[in-house]
Amino acid sequence: MRTENIEYTCRDLHLVGELSLDESRPGPRPAVLVCHGGGGLNENVRRQARRLAELGYVAFALDYYGGGRELRADETDRFAELSADMAFVRSLGRAGLEVLLAQEATAPGQVAAIGYCFGGALALELARDGADLRAIVGFHSILATPRPADAANITGRVLVCLGTDDPYVPPEQRRAFEAEMHAAGVAWEMHLYGGVGHSFTDPSHDGLRPGIRYDRRSDERSWKAMIDLFEEVFPASR
Repeated sequence: MRTENIEYTCRDLHLVGELSLDESRPGPRPAVLVCHGGGGLNENVRRQARRLAELGYVAFALDYYGGGRELRADETDRFAELSADMAFVRSLGRAGLEVLLAQEATAPGQVAAIGYCFGGALALELARDGADLRAIVGFHSILATPRPADAANITGRVLVCLGTDDPYVPPEQRRAFEAEMHAAGVAWEMHLYGGVGHSFTDPSHDGLRPGIRYDRRSDERSWKAMIDLFEEVFPASR
């Protein structure tokens, strides 16, 4: 298994993502762009990318804040600034995708994007921007977008996994997303976990703020749902 920090840029922002792949596997293979949550590129997201590499995928955990690190407690304004500029968010997604596509082990046309929290929003915005993605998966993902009509550009299958008690993705946001997907004719699924809050895939965030709770069962079930989708959309020769 090889993990490597890769430096790249988007506009004037210096970014550092982590590439993971199993070099013992021959030939090009499907690849996954992994998008971290609003707190920054933490060890949990890096671990998820490595898990994907162990399953035979090329995985690149992108960076959308800069420096390839978690945000400090006094940097919360950076998240607010970024979430207000979806055009830049799409550019950040494109920059990370370019790094992944540049890898010799990445099979052209065999790419997915997944994301956690705001990273799920980034993955969805990348798909709305028309990126060639076979699958897009959001875990406790922010679903709102300023340009819902752009869902017509989505070419891959969409899966979002959410807790019913997530204060950051309330029922009205879920309903708007459902309407958006239906209007665009997207092949999509929404998995809801009853009584589960936000950030249910990250033990390090458990209890960080009200409404944020790790839930092992939902974590495991949502991961399995993603892998099941990948096995459907990618060739069996992986």
